[in-house]
Amino acid sequence: MIIYSKRKAPTELLFVFHILLYLLIHVQAKCRTGCSLAFASYYVWEGSNLTYISTVFNQKISEILLYNPQVSSQDQIDAGTRINVPFSCDCLNGDFLGHTFSYFTQFGDTYDTIASISYANLTTEDWVRRVNVYNATRIPDHETINVTVNCSCGDRRVSRDYGLFSTYPLRPGENLSLISTESNVSAELLRRYNPGSNFSAGTGLVFVPATDQTGKFPPLKISTTGVSSRVIACISIAGVAGALLLGLCIYAGLYKRKKVVEASLLLEASPDHYIQHGRGLTGITVDKSVEFSYEELAKATDDFSIANKIGQGGFGSVYLAELRGEKAAIKKMDMQASKEFLAELKVLTHVHHLNLVRLIGYCVEGSLFLVYDFIENGNLSQHLRLRDRDPLPWSARVQIALDSARGLEYIHEHTVPVYIHRDIKSANILIDKNFRAKVADFGLTKLTEFGNTSLQTRLVGTFGYMSPEYAQYGDVSPKVDVYAFGVVLYELISAREAVVKTNEEVTESMGLVALFEDVLNQPNPREDLQKLVDPRLGDDYSFDAVCKMARLARACTQENPQLRPSMRSIVVALMTLSSSTEDWDVGSLYENKALTNLMSGR
Repeated sequence: MIIYSKRKAPTELLFVFHILLYLLIHVQAKCRTGCSLAFASYYVWEGSNLTYISTVFNQKISEILLYNPQVSSQDQIDAGTRINVPFSCDCLNGDFLGHTFSYFTQFGDTYDTIASISYANLTTEDWVRRVNVYNATRIPDHETINVTVNCSCGDRRVSRDYGLFSTYPLRPGENLSLISTESNVSAELLRRYNPGSNFSAGTGLVFVPATDQTGKFPPLKISTTGVSSRVIACISIAGVAGALLLGLCIYAGLYKRKKVVEASLLLEASPDHYIQHGRGLTGITVDKSVEFSYEELAKATDDFSIANKIGQGGFGSVYLAELRGEKAAIKKMDMQASKEFLAELKVLTHVHHLNLVRLIGYCVEGSLFLVYDFIENGNLSQHLRLRDRDPLPWSARVQIALDSARGLEYIHEHTVPVYIHRDIKSANILIDKNFRAKVADFGLTKLTEFGNTSLQTRLVGTFGYMSPEYAQYGDVSPKVDVYAFGVVLYELISAREAVVKTNEEVTESMGLVALFEDVLNQPNPREDLQKLVDPRLGDDYSFDAVCKMARLARACTQENPQLRPSMRSIVVALMTLSSSTEDWDVGSLYENKALTNLMSGR
């Protein structure tokens, strides 16, 4: 919050106004959002295989095969050929399009070998070194490092006919004519998409239009290009500048003795500060979100009827809506929930990821409204515990865990500032029609700058999911979310609630973490662990896989937050768990010996 507690001279307001005019003229966002699909053109070197490639790119083999019909078997892939590896192309910190992969170092790795061999020149040694903290001559084994690969979503100034692109590392002997023939894209078009590139250099990256799984070139989605970002930014600054100019006139003529208070999304507002008809949104850039009118939302929900109500949370009710021809979910919140409203608006207008629920828009009229994509399959808690739902197969549970982990990894590792969710639970993990997961409900999200590994705050969240350091001292760090995610893993195994009754006649209960701890600490926990497995799974699961997920959950719920793995480690562990072709080598995934021993059951 920016508070002007003293009277400001008109000249000072004029100075601010001039600054805003300067920004109005010069503002230019380099990117605003990315696209859900891009390709890495991976040159297969001797000795590599799909299992290795899928691990390096944090991608399932089945997803890679979907876009490579020329690969007849996942067990064999010809060296010297190229395959397209799918990944999401993100707008990283509003600066450039790319994707940051998590790579786990092995003995003998250098920044050069990681860039040139592991990632087949899709990045450079210099770029890998710049985004990591380790000395180039002393890269430790079994550590996580960031590897960023650039990508493209297209350019409407060149053509609207191409919306899917491959990041293509040039190799010796290749030239413009060869790439044009292989991609079935004209040489002139390739030049226009890559101005200044030397296609015969034998090194460097170019972006080549690519076909989807149907063999066709998908057209450009205008919303992903960011071309209108200058216009939108200018409108935003012009609005703020106009408001300041009006405020200057009022200040000079009528209200010289009044304070000027501007609310922002730093979430420092007092709990009793109400947002009044949009005034609380001063200074907020709402990115692609739409401001709806109350009349439109009321019409879309049949005046917020009981029949349209699909959920009730701690901060408001959720309604199903038919909005502009599409289904949407509208969260209606009281004015007293302004902090939670602003927190969610802040996160979801600046953070975009496949495994995070998408915010469509908002409204501030009488109440606070947030409008989301409608996720048709409900939440994970419902699928695990409601008897009118079909039981989730084990493979779906692993995939849901992986999707959720990826969403959390993104807000922990790839955003500035870092976001901490603080209310991870099965009810806040939504399931779409394809049984893929999206993390939702960011109303309790905490922001922290780099270097602030832990901070103290008031206690919020859900009992059963709170880590010991948070419940006792209010200490917040990303490891708070890791602990809660471990509880969710236990839920996926057992379908039990985070707090379970131990005696039906007497109101006795214990946490799910303690229940599993008692079993996992036994010398031979197999029999009792089987009793905790969701009976609706029947025999359709691998008990070995259950043991591995249980050990991962135990690592996540360690009392000492320093012993818990990062979400990066968890993502890779779950990727490996989801693959039937690879042994689960715990020792290669975790950051310290104590944790390795714990995960191995020692």
